[in-house]
Amino acid sequence: MPIALLALAVSAFGIGTTEFVMMGLLPNVADDLGTSVPTAGYLVSAYALGVVIGAPLLTGLGARVPRKRMLVLLMGLFTVGNLATALAPGFGTLLAGRVLAGLPHGAFFGVGAVVATRLVREGRGARAVATMFLGLTVANIVGVPAATALGQHLGWRATFLVVTAIGLVAMAALTALVPRMPQERQAGVRGELRALRSGPVLLGLLTAVFGFAGIFAVYSYLASMMTEVTGFAESSVTLVLALFGVGMTVGTLAAGPLTDRAPRPTLYGGLGGLAVVLVLFHFAAQAKWAALVMVVVIGAVGFLITTPIQMLVMRAASHAPTLASASNQSAFNLANAGGAWIGGVVIAAGWGWTAPTLVGAVLAVVGLALAVLGSRVERGSASRVVARGASPSRPVGAHLGE
Repeated sequence: MPIALLALAVSAFGIGTTEFVMMGLLPNVADDLGTSVPTAGYLVSAYALGVVIGAPLLTGLGARVPRKRMLVLLMGLFTVGNLATALAPGFGTLLAGRVLAGLPHGAFFGVGAVVATRLVREGRGARAVATMFLGLTVANIVGVPAATALGQHLGWRATFLVVTAIGLVAMAALTALVPRMPQERQAGVRGELRALRSGPVLLGLLTAVFGFAGIFAVYSYLASMMTEVTGFAESSVTLVLALFGVGMTVGTLAAGPLTDRAPRPTLYGGLGGLAVVLVLFHFAAQAKWAALVMVVVIGAVGFLITTPIQMLVMRAASHAPTLASASNQSAFNLANAGGAWIGGVVIAAGWGWTAPTLVGAVLAVVGLALAVLGSRVERGSASRVVARGASPSRPVGAHLGE
C-alpha cells in the first residue's frame, strides 16, 4: 500500500479520537465548568451536528479545489476546532468549538476516500479506503482510552491540546506524503447535488443510517449492559470497550479485500450477520465469557459494512462521488444519534438493559432490505441506460465485483 495512505490513517486517528473521547470526559468537563453531566452531553451532539452540517457544506464549497489541498485545509480546520475546544473559557464557547471541530469530519473522509482509491491500482480501492478507516478503529483501541486517562489526570483541556498536536502532525503528513494528483474534471456543486439525488445513492445512505443505527443502539449502552446485566465491575468497562475496538479493527481489515472481490455480498453478509449476533447477544449477555466473545464479534461484523457502503455509494454517484462519499459520514452520525435515542427509548420503557440488542437487530434487517432494494434500483438504472443506447463511462469503483 502507498505510504500516502498512512497520512490519511493518521488523520483518521485524530478525528476518531476527538469524536469519541468526549464521552469519557463528560464528568470532568461538567465539574470544571459547573454544569451537569446531562448538559455536558450536548457536547457529543454538537460534534455530530458539525459533521452533518459540514459534510455537504464544505464539500460543496471545495468542489473545485485540488483534492490534496482540500485535505490539508480540512485538517487545518479540524486542528483549529480542537484548539478552540481546549482554550474555551465557558460552556457556550466549548459547544461552538465542538461544532467547529466536527465540521470537516465528513468532508475529510469524503475527499479522503476518493483520494485513497486513486492511490492504488484497479481492484484494490476498497483496501485503500479500509486502510484509511483503520485509523478510526485504532483510535478506539488506543487513542480514546489514552486520551481519556490523560484528561482525567491532567485535565480535559490537555486532551484536546494533544489532539491539536495530532492535527498538526496529520497536516504535515498530508503535505509531505500525499502526491499532487492531476486535476480531474470535476462535476461542480450542481453535478454533485444531482448525483446525490439519485435513487441508488439515497438508498445507500439510508442503508448506512439504519445499518449503523443497529450498532449504535447497542454500543451506546454497552457499558451499562456489562455492569447491570453481565455483572462486570465499572473498572472493567474500559477493557470491554477496548475489545469492541479490537472487533472493529478486525472487521475493517477484512472488509477491504472482501469488498474488492464482492461488495454487495460483503454488505449483505455484514448486515445479516449483525442482526443474528445482536439477537444472540441478548441471551449471551447473561454470562461473562460469552458476553466478551460477542462484544468482539459485534464489533467485527458491524464494521464489516463500513467499507462496502462507502464504495457502493461512491460508485452509484459515479461521475460526482465526493459529496456522496462525504454525505455517507453524515449518515453514520445520524445513525449514531438515532441508534442511541432508540436504544434509550426502549430502556426507559422498561424493556430491560438488553432490549437495544433486539431493536438493533431489527434496524440491521431494515438496512439489509434497503441494501437489496438499492441493488435492484441500480441494476434497473443501468438497464435503462443500455436500452437508450448510451455508453456510460467507467464510474468510481466500477471494477468492484457483484
